[in-house]
Amino acid sequence: MQTISREDYLKAILKIEEEAGSVSNQSLVEKLSTRPASVTNMLHTLADAGWVEHEAYKGVRLTSAGKDIALSTLRKHRLWEVFLVEKLRFSWDEVHQWAEDLEHVGDEELTNRLDAFLGHPAFDPHGDPIPNAQGQWSDGRNLMPASNAQIGDRIQLKGVVDSGESYLKHLDSLNIELGLILEVKNCLAFDESKTLSWPDGSEASLSKQTLQNMLVERLQNKVKK
Repeated sequence: MQTISREDYLKAILKIEEEAGSVSNQSLVEKLSTRPASVTNMLHTLADAGWVEHEAYKGVRLTSAGKDIALSTLRKHRLWEVFLVEKLRFSWDEVHQWAEDLEHVGDEELTNRLDAFLGHPAFDPHGDPIPNAQGQWSDGRNLMPASNAQIGDRIQLKGVVDSGESYLKHLDSLNIELGLILEVKNCLAFDESKTLSWPDGSEASLSKQTLQNMLVERLQNKVKK
């Protein structure tokens, strides 16, 4: 039987696999902010259900059945985030916790109808790809951290690494949102901060940490005369 906590664990394992390639007990402790004993007990439960394979000192991996559940949960989460932002006008820093609850609601039919109602979006409000009904997604974008951009580069924000509320509120305070095109005007070697220019001509200096969490696409530079 699937439960909220089991789905949360499977989704966390999937996301850690995407980010780090391998999943340890400690990485789950950190991801889920829980105790080592709780992780150990849940992994035994998931293994007994046939959803994960777990070997001591070798880490955890999802089985085919476990990955299907994890992808379905992730798909619902990201579709609900789109719904909350586009239809209910929540801001992008408000929707994560709502989606955490809603991802456990409904079945495949509800999810497919929600997907169709939203026009089959490919990305959520934070720029993360949304799996389709077959659990597949294609993210062909050539993205890099904004910290890698050089002076003169024109970059467009396509996603964020950190979708936490405090970071998104920080971007809001800088009038930075998905799709915004910025130009790198200056880079400081001392602290690796960069001065960026907005379309209206205004400028601001962003820290290395802020830039590292912005996923951008480098656009073709303006022709210099």
